[in-house]
Amino acid sequence: MTCTLLLVDDHALIRAGVRALIQDIPGYTVIGEASDGAQLLEQFHVLQPDMVLLDLSMKHTSGLDALQQLKSAYPRCKVLILSMHTDPELIMCALEAGAHGYLLKDTSANELEHALRALRNNERYLRALRNNERYLSPAIAHTVISQALVRSQGPAVPVGHSHNLTPRQLEILRLIVGGKSTREIAHGLGLSIKTVEAHRSQIMKRLQIFDVAGLVLFAVREKIISLDD
Repeated sequence: MTCTLLLVDDHALIRAGVRALIQDIPGYTVIGEASDGAQLLEQFHVLQPDMVLLDLSMKHTSGLDALQQLKSAYPRCKVLILSMHTDPELIMCALEAGAHGYLLKDTSANELEHALRALRNNERYLRALRNNERYLSPAIAHTVISQALVRSQGPAVPVGHSHNLTPRQLEILRLIVGGKSTREIAHGLGLSIKTVEAHRSQIMKRLQIFDVAGLVLFAVREKIISLDD
């Protein structure tokens, strides 16, 4: 089934660019656009999209205010933040307000597709949602999880979890949580992209963690990496 999306950004060119990217991703279609929080609520009520892509910086209503209003009216709606802001406190506020994912605007088309798939209504996503996990751009995951650890919100994965990862998988895990893309990992290790993707899938399956944020928190708590890495 096609997943329907509502784009919310006060820049028409940004909306057009995101729409063009999504047109090339099978299984997703943009059914509406909004330029501020008021339009977001109106459009969501009429269109009932499966997912909202929301900017945090808008002229009339801040993205956080719009997010809070949307989640108050429609608590089960899925929201992916698409923003240029990398401040960990702001990102944490967005996640705490109910966003299910956070992507930077300079992300690749592949990363956008990966995030959209993570938020779709499937078994893995529902399990992650119950554990209060969220999808984060690899470039910001380490910083945000560090912030979460400082806040002591509680573990997202059991401490002392036995991972049984191979040395190669541990190496790839460190690169993933360090913000490296699949292409960068493949180039750096002299592997094919398909091989790295296979390792990534095996890592997530063995750990039963299906997003980068969860992998980072796991790696920190298991001392696979440190916050100073």
